[in-house]
Amino acid sequence: MPFMNNLDDGQLALLAASHLQYRKLMNVATQISPKSTTGHTVCPHDCPSACALEVDITSEGRIGRVRGASSNTYTAGVICAKVARYSERIYHPGRLLTPKRRKGAKGAGDWQEISWDDALDEIANAFVKAEAVHGSEAVWPYFYAGTMGQVQRDSIERLRHAKRYSGFFGTICTNTAWTGYVMGTGALRGPDPREMAKADVVVIWGTNAVATQINVMTHAVKARKERGAKIVVVDIYDNPTMKQADLGLVLKPGTDAALACAVMHIAFRDGYADRAYMAKFADDPAGLEAHLQSKTPQWASQITGLSVEEIEAFARLVGTTKKSFFRLGYGFSRQRNGAVAMHAALSIATVLGSWQYEGGGAFHNNGEIFRLDKSELMGTAYADPDIRQLDQSQIGRVLTGDAAALRNGGPVTAMLIQNTNPINVTPEQRLVKQGFMRNDLFVAVHEQFMTETAEVADIVLPATMFLEHDDIYRAGGQNHITLGPKLVEPPETVRANLFVIEELAKRLGVSHMPGFGLTAREHVDRILSASGWPGFDALLEDKWIDAQPPFEVAHYLQGFGHADGKFRFRPDWRNGPSPDKPPENVGLMGPVDLLPLFPDQVDVIETADAEHPFRLATSPARNFLNSTFSETKTSLQKEGRPEVMICPEDAETFAIADGDVVRIGNTRGEVRLHAKIVAGARVGVLIAEGLWPNKAHLDGEGINVLTGADSPAPYGGAAFHDNKVWLRKE
Repeated sequence: MPFMNNLDDGQLALLAASHLQYRKLMNVATQISPKSTTGHTVCPHDCPSACALEVDITSEGRIGRVRGASSNTYTAGVICAKVARYSERIYHPGRLLTPKRRKGAKGAGDWQEISWDDALDEIANAFVKAEAVHGSEAVWPYFYAGTMGQVQRDSIERLRHAKRYSGFFGTICTNTAWTGYVMGTGALRGPDPREMAKADVVVIWGTNAVATQINVMTHAVKARKERGAKIVVVDIYDNPTMKQADLGLVLKPGTDAALACAVMHIAFRDGYADRAYMAKFADDPAGLEAHLQSKTPQWASQITGLSVEEIEAFARLVGTTKKSFFRLGYGFSRQRNGAVAMHAALSIATVLGSWQYEGGGAFHNNGEIFRLDKSELMGTAYADPDIRQLDQSQIGRVLTGDAAALRNGGPVTAMLIQNTNPINVTPEQRLVKQGFMRNDLFVAVHEQFMTETAEVADIVLPATMFLEHDDIYRAGGQNHITLGPKLVEPPETVRANLFVIEELAKRLGVSHMPGFGLTAREHVDRILSASGWPGFDALLEDKWIDAQPPFEVAHYLQGFGHADGKFRFRPDWRNGPSPDKPPENVGLMGPVDLLPLFPDQVDVIETADAEHPFRLATSPARNFLNSTFSETKTSLQKEGRPEVMICPEDAETFAIADGDVVRIGNTRGEVRLHAKIVAGARVGVLIAEGLWPNKAHLDGEGINVLTGADSPAPYGGAAFHDNKVWLRKE
């Protein structure tokens, strides 16, 4: 129980006044040794790697070169280029520096600078008015992973719970992937990802690691150089990671489960299946084997577009190699059958018994190992389970009054948005824009740049960047808890997320409640202490904590996470575990009745048809991270312009030349882009890389006009790479 519950009235009064101390502390940077000009921190962005960083600090208190920490055994000195040039971002001339109030029409760009006190007063007053008319659920605090810092990201939840505002069910990223993985393993953890360097085969499945998780390639390439390991890449186009593969498998979007089933069919057929291992550690290997009898390479070839020979070669390689490490990414799960696809790919390691070996098994995310107790930070003790939970991905439907999306409740008429840019990154963009343009909707955006969401806000607040505030980070794609201390001073008029939450809490009458009134450092200390880890000062010295569990635990050699210790070939799609399981007042989502008993290809995806003969995936760009970095000069120069990749065969059919303007569309809308003819794209598949600002497109509408917000089964998500479209030359 948080100690604040035991405070008497006098102590509470002192605590309520402690904001003065907080405001003083927020601008004290961590001291850098006089003998050193290097600060240690962690990349805060929405990426599984969470790279440990070394940052040069000049005598003027500015950052210089940013590089990966060589002493961190996962980062191993390697980071992506976009973060290495972070000085472009923190000192960008377009950075927001002062609070602003909208003067003219929404989106007109007519702003008036105002003081922080006035801005916060107006936000609080708008929230009070919204609550008075429609109840507390009319206010919807909306956030996501623009920072992965636990304090600066998640403190908004404490304000939400304290005020009984509408809940936020986060669905845009992990739901299908985590659900599919945990349905099999019973836990969100896996082999030490550094074991990739000890593998004899590294299978990189559904992630363009060269562009989005460079450290995966660091360890995979180390295995190839030192052990002669083979790298297999499974993806939907010939991307930079595919070019590094010894065996590259380019399949049709949404067909990963068919490939996985054929590989397991061959494993049973040719004696690669470890029957003794499955007898001890799996729920129904006999049932799986019987189910897979019809899942032949010929069957999978027709579905995936791969040749029988490619499928056989892949199955033979992993089947004859005990130390096969399956690195399962997010990309292939962003389909309407994504949870099933993740579970099917994961099941290969169990059929082969790969978990038994160092350098073997299947890894997706290590979220469970960190054990960070954030209950006080997030105010979970006073969360009301009856408050409605609104789906992050369905913000367009919520803001345009869709009854189902609103859980049959009243309208949302006030929002605070931190760490995300929904007018760019969420599905069904036309609905999203329509909703934000409502005159009766008040929106406050706390941001680092004037994003397209900020452009339609009523109040815009300037936000600090990760080097300018304290926080703690955990790395889903690896094994470290890393401290991110404040290293440089922010501009004088810029404030951290926590500051905004604290100041609104005072104005809204909840600052006396547990969890409020603490600095970021105090929150970090209390989270670590409650979780059994060393505190802030210890981490200043040590920089990070290696939280990787013992080999036997990580490889499930003491049993999988289900109560009986068995891996589930037969997942319980209705009741099974998931870190992303919807609350009871939301329930099951999507066409759950269509999910298969065993791993199988399930055609709940948007299958191409006569009117929409192409499948479109909206894959990440190398120099952007979601919509972040799309404002920096070098990233823009390297990415060029919004384009759609088309294979030469389709280009010839439609008489499209490289650089031609084309239009792609479906029932949700249409977008104009320049064509990029790419030999590595499949016939009938279009790839649009990167979340460019909408305004960067020819008609001012971005690629998410074409993506849908219907919920994948069983626990929701966002199927960004699952779209059927038509293609026309302009």
